Amino acid sequence: MKHEELAALLAEPTTPLMHAALRGLPPETLETLATVADQAAEHGWRQVIVDRVRAFVDEQPGDGPQAVAAYFTTTEQRTGGGMSVGWSPFIAALAPSEEMPDLRHTETTARMVPVGEAAMAEEDFADPRLTEALQRLAALDPPAHADLLRVHLPTSRVTRVKP
Repeated sequence: MKHEELAALLAEPTTPLMHAALRGLPPETLETLATVADQAAEHGWRQVIVDRVRAFVDEQPGDGPQAVAAYFTTTEQRTGGGMSVGWSPFIAALAPSEEMPDLRHTETTARMVPVGEAAMAEEDFADPRLTEALQRLAALDPPAHADLLRVHLPTSRVTRVKP
């Protein structure tokens, strides 16, 4: 069985084959399986983020230094359950060195953007696959308001940074 087929079966655990297999496992094993699945999913979404950022960097014109890291800031999102913090679908900074740029909002004037306008901007300008990966990663590992998400291109590592 290929891993894509196994993933499809695990995604639908109500199928008779998976239901029978999972029913026979002890609760501790099911918890371990769920933990491993969450870790694998998180790793997969992190890789999607790296791939999409790398594709964006490769499309940038110019002969200047190649970006070493990209940074994402947080944004508040309105959900059915209220407000939550997630990752902005837009790259806040591309850094040509290992040094983290100053992304504090100390001198920035904030302006509320109507929900419709924010959704339109995201739809028109954001990379849908990157947006999905950032949303899934935020659901698996929710960020705090001041956190930054660093995508280090040479090592393909995605880490949360507290400035």
